[in-house]
Amino acid sequence: MSRTRRLLAALAGAVALTAAACAPQPDAPVASATTASSSTGPATASSPTGADCSPDSPALHRKGQLTVATDSPAYEPWFVDNKPANGQGFESAVAYAVAAKLGFDRDQVKWTVEPFDNSYAPGPKNFDFDINQISVTPQRAKAVDFSTSYYTAGQGVLVLDGSRYAKADSLAALKDARIGVQVATTSYQAVLDRIAPTHRPSIFNTTNDEIRALQNGQIDALVTDLPTVFYLASAELRHGRILGQFDYSGGAPEEFGLLLPKGSGLTTCLNRALEALKTDGTLKQLTDRWLSASANVPRLGQ
Repeated sequence: MSRTRRLLAALAGAVALTAAACAPQPDAPVASATTASSSTGPATASSPTGADCSPDSPALHRKGQLTVATDSPAYEPWFVDNKPANGQGFESAVAYAVAAKLGFDRDQVKWTVEPFDNSYAPGPKNFDFDINQISVTPQRAKAVDFSTSYYTAGQGVLVLDGSRYAKADSLAALKDARIGVQVATTSYQAVLDRIAPTHRPSIFNTTNDEIRALQNGQIDALVTDLPTVFYLASAELRHGRILGQFDYSGGAPEEFGLLLPKGSGLTTCLNRALEALKTDGTLKQLTDRWLSASANVPRLGQ
């Protein structure tokens, strides 16, 4: 999944989307993050767990401010116009919805840049949570905390129209394909586990590099999360064809979670906020608005 390519605002509303994914090469995703509280109300200072979820919480990176991190550029459909603070795009909207449940006004939410690969590295953090299509994995959870899931993801396969694989209708049909993935994403492991290609997947630093390799014939297909596949096919690649989507071995879903510093006093607060957003329908509304309708993309069986 690209962290460095330019954004195109024309995508917003141009294509409906559904599944997505990003995480480390060697780790399979886990089905869920930490267990949420059973309460469905807003996360407040009166949390039954004793967690202080208010804007005055001592657990905050800066008192009275909710510091939210993501990578730069921040691209569609997760963000719009590379401006996380505008509230546009799925993850920007989710961040502000979580903040509201915690009792923060919009102007109390401050954004900071955190490179994707750095987000789950051990050590101190300069944010309260990071939202950046970060998949929950056991390996990452050793160094950071994760909230419960705010999105369940799947992988998409993109090829060039007219290529020898343009009519592939199964994962087996891609076995001899030269497949490209982005570094530090779960797409790598998904390709190894589900497609088991003859050729080792090629690893690229950015999605721009993957697109160029596909156009130049260095690879036959690229695999990344489905919303990003839609973006690439619609806004950055001429004559692209989306073959379909697939899940991980055993059908285990990949889930995105909000990433927090290890041992954060806000983890329970975010879980309760997300649970409330699920219960009142807000999370579904945001998903339908920004990531809807790719359920019609065929699933590629073995």
